[in-house]
Amino acid sequence: MKSLFITLAALSISFGSFAQTKQLPDLKLKDLNGNERNIKDLGTTGKITIITMWATWCKPCVQEINAINEVMEEWKTKYGVVLVAVSVDNARNTPKVKPFVDGQGWDFDVILDVNEDLKRALNAPSVPYLILVDEKGKIVYEHNGYLPGDEVNLEEKIKKLKGL
Repeated sequence: MKSLFITLAALSISFGSFAQTKQLPDLKLKDLNGNERNIKDLGTTGKITIITMWATWCKPCVQEINAINEVMEEWKTKYGVVLVAVSVDNARNTPKVKPFVDGQGWDFDVILDVNEDLKRALNAPSVPYLILVDEKGKIVYEHNGYLPGDEVNLEEKIKKLKGL
């Protein structure tokens, strides 16, 4: 029994350290204009990057993005944060994404993950799924789901990264 406990403790330490060094995958997807974008490059801009995975049919996803969008100008100024939204809408729904984004008035990068390649690479269980990437491209925070006020917790994580 003692050896089982030690094994489990060692595994949790290994997985914990793995999670702390998780990076964005080297994966190319297209943006709304059809331009190829490497996901790894999105996290290595020298800025803190929020990447949120969403879909047009997901109400909590839209609520999350709208809540972040409301404070995004302030966060850009205070913390130099960048927001990227990754749509997991399938090929049939993809033509709806750009009109949806335009209708919401969102002014940030939107990437299309039509085959859910990024979702699988990040082991994202479902949408909404948000990750916070530090200035060096390391994933430092992951969150699944959305409840009003989650953006307050996200800002605390950003402040901590900035040493505030």
